[in-house]
Amino acid sequence: MAINYTDDIGPLAYPLKMVSKEVVEHMLGWNIPEEHQDLVHDHWRNFPAVSKYWHFCLALIYTMLMITSLTGNGIVIWIFSTSKSLRSPSNMFIINLAVFDLMMMLEMPLLIINSFYQRIVGYQLGCDIYGVLGSLSGIGGAITNAMIAFDRYKTISCPLDGRINKVQAGILIGFTWFWAMPFTVLPALRVWGKFVPEGFLTTCSFDYFTDDQDTKVFVACIFAWSYCIPMTLICYFYSQLFGAVRLHERMLHDQAKKMNVKSLASNKEDAGRSVEIRIAKVAFTIFFLFVCSWTPYAFVTMTGAFGDRNLLTPVATMVPAVSAKIVSCIDPWVYAINHPRYRAELQKRLPWMGVREQDPDSVSTTTSVATGQSQVPQTEA
Repeated sequence: MAINYTDDIGPLAYPLKMVSKEVVEHMLGWNIPEEHQDLVHDHWRNFPAVSKYWHFCLALIYTMLMITSLTGNGIVIWIFSTSKSLRSPSNMFIINLAVFDLMMMLEMPLLIINSFYQRIVGYQLGCDIYGVLGSLSGIGGAITNAMIAFDRYKTISCPLDGRINKVQAGILIGFTWFWAMPFTVLPALRVWGKFVPEGFLTTCSFDYFTDDQDTKVFVACIFAWSYCIPMTLICYFYSQLFGAVRLHERMLHDQAKKMNVKSLASNKEDAGRSVEIRIAKVAFTIFFLFVCSWTPYAFVTMTGAFGDRNLLTPVATMVPAVSAKIVSCIDPWVYAINHPRYRAELQKRLPWMGVREQDPDSVSTTTSVATGQSQVPQTEA
């Protein structure tokens, strides 16, 4: 008797087709229309689609970060730009860093919206906008930290003739924006590199997965430009700063020993120098936070281009991306904790925050009067 195999498997054909379709639809990128599928690299299609609860959790985290960043950086810009005691060339760099941090904050509403849609809203245009904001703020923040380190080094090591004036500070600030432009504009215009979705496919960064020589060279160049060079400058200036402080203290100690006195520095000079060193500690703390938050992301990009890509799961790439955003929220609160004149202004303008700090200028004035020394106006930090 002839057996009709077609009839036997016929009833199973439709369920098998449905199972296959179900598997495809629940891999990352399944909800992106066919005409925009080229946005998603094949690497991400190997992972199951992320649960909507993961997306909602990420949206909640970014909402809290957005509020923290907007509040902290907004207060920093307001107080540093309107307070006479803080309106100095050195603090122009602080305002510039806060502007870059606020620019990074502008990414957060986009990610919140993307998380609810569970994809990039606007597809390529939305991805480019997100990538431009991230690239400009990240690279700009890195080189601004280098300028702050340079300013601290000049101020503390050469307090009389080494301070940067407002014109020089303005030129250096313009330089930070110029520095951030090449690797922001080139990928946005697709002249060199491009911005593509990553991780949960709700955030965008430059392409580090395309397996060709052009992409690898691009990744190596942006790694050196946005990470290695600023970090090298920062490390150099802070090492020189700490060396200058140690040398100065040793010289004062040796001279005082020869003259058989306890110290050569007046109380006023001690107070002024203490303020400068405290501000340097703040700057160094922010640099340390910057390194801790951006190093994991640098590792992700270099691994994607040159290493074992199996390490880069959606969650593994989203954690460094979130940590890179956290630094923009922490920066202003570090100043609130440690910057003496900023704390004094916070106490006067926002007493409900509970900050307690004596004005450094009034402290040095009181000290000078008490010791019978003539008061010389201090240079603003």
